[in-house]
Amino acid sequence: MSKGMYVPKESQPKQGGQAGSGKVKDGKRKIVAQNKKARHDYAIIDTYEAGLVLTGTEVKSLRQGRASLSDGFVQIDGNEAWLHNAHIPEYSQGSWTNHSARRKRKLLLHREEIDKLASKSEETGHTIVPLVLYFKDGRAKAEIALARGKKEWDKRQTLREKQDRRESDRAIAAAKRRERGSQ
Repeated sequence: MSKGMYVPKESQPKQGGQAGSGKVKDGKRKIVAQNKKARHDYAIIDTYEAGLVLTGTEVKSLRQGRASLSDGFVQIDGNEAWLHNAHIPEYSQGSWTNHSARRKRKLLLHREEIDKLASKSEETGHTIVPLVLYFKDGRAKAEIALARGKKEWDKRQTLREKQDRRESDRAIAAAKRRERGSQ
């Protein structure tokens, strides 16, 4: 670039931050952990975005991309939502201020959302599960879902539908390749 030349802000290199950190980004969301098993075991009815109340070492551990939601669940206690059994390992450079890895963590939701989740989760077969932990604009968030447990045949049916869809997509792609090759 020559001196005095105008360069639009979009094309200027960004300063600071984590350039090339290699983390998976979904729009403005930097995903830390996903609960893929939840989508297999449960039929997702409704999803909510909730903030998390965390300590400093928990945030640092999450920024390193270390967390697991596989055994996690959400419980409503006294008009507050709590995330249980989410594993955020201790921060490697933390001292006596380190946190407990599986402590319960408060979720920040609006009152109407908590009331709705509480009433729905009391119905038979419904539960609240965490789906994703991520950072959005520098703040730790959790995507939670109101879900209904699937029976074994439901799981097989879902897998069969997914496999059929995949096979039909392959057949369509192969037909398009043959069509392009014959032209």
